[in-house]
This record gives sequence, C-alpha cells and structure tokens, in this order.
Amino acid sequence: MTVHTVTADAETFTCNAYLATGAVTALVDVGAYDGVVDAVREHVGDVDAVHLTHQHGDHVAELDAVVDAFAPDVYAYGEHEYRTHAIEDGDTVEIGDESFDVVYTPGHASDHVSFVSESTLYSGDVVVHDDGAFDYGSFGRTDYAGQSRERLVESIRELLERLPDGVEHMYAGHGSEFHGDVRDVVETALSRAEKREPKYPDDA
Repeated sequence: MTVHTVTADAETFTCNAYLATGAVTALVDVGAYDGVVDAVREHVGDVDAVHLTHQHGDHVAELDAVVDAFAPDVYAYGEHEYRTHAIEDGDTVEIGDESFDVVYTPGHASDHVSFVSESTLYSGDVVVHDDGAFDYGSFGRTDYAGQSRERLVESIRELLERLPDGVEHMYAGHGSEFHGDVRDVVETALSRAEKREPKYPDDA
C-alpha cells in the first residue's frame, strides 16, 4: 500500500488528506485544499472510498468536489449529506490493501474515529506526531466549545489498548507522518494530555 499526502501543496489551512492506493483506493479525509481533486488525479484515475476521521471544516470542506469528481462511497461516524455508510466503533473498513478497525476516539470532536490496522494508524486529530505545540507526541486541541480534554484522554487510552504492537506507520490529521514506534508516540501524547495543562497556554 502506497500513501500520498494529497494536500501537501496547499497554501491555506487544511488537514492532511491521505490517498491510499491498492485493492481499495481510498482517501482518509479530504481536507480544505481546492486543488485536492487534481492532486488525487496525479496518482489515480478513480477513488473507491472516502473515510472521514471527523467533520471539522478543515477535514471535509472539499468533500463535495471529491464526490462530484469520483462518486466514492463515503464512510463517516456522524451524519453527513454525502455519507453512504455509517460506521461505528468496532467496525472494519478497507483502506488500500489493509483492513482497519474503527476506534471511536472523541474529545477533539464528538464524531471522531481513528483507523487501526496491524501496521498503520490513521489518527485524525486525536494524536499527532508533531505540531506547533510539541515535536514528538501531541494531541488534538480541546479548548473550543463542545470539546473535552477528559474525553480525549479516555480516547487515547482506548486507542493504546487496541493498538497492535507492530504498528509502524502513523498518518495524523496535522503535522508530519511518522514511521517507527507508533505506540511510543501515542504514549507520549497521552502523558502530556493527562497533565491537563493548556496545549496552547496563550489561549488559556
């Protein structure tokens, strides 16, 4: 399975949108980059499925364009006009050449899910490798209305419980992708989140 970050050239704020090629050509999130359809077409002619980690604007703004261009199946936890398949905690989805377990991971967003296989984690915004707050093992912000640090901490713990030991690839909603000991990154994020300190002190 080959994974491409198709929002890499975006000059405006967006999440990372990942194109996984293989038996099931799939996008994990679509982002807010108005060039995402053209970026996808640089690698493939069609997209079978879109899997949404959650529905914040930076993750779904270009969903209408992607649906218009490729007519994919759209998998999401929360309701959406383009959703064709509702997913729940414990479901299995196919991304590229692998089967992924759906893990419900709210806190940053009430509809947030992560996708976990034997080798790979698509973590959305629940855990990221690096961002403006931390360089190794960070977590989604929880200082906006409707978000919860307590629930996020529970979600990261649940993610760790269901993360196979051999996971070596992590694709998060923001920051850079990571290849190595993914469990250590997630454990580091958990230890920071458990301190309950503001992620961005200036916003406290």
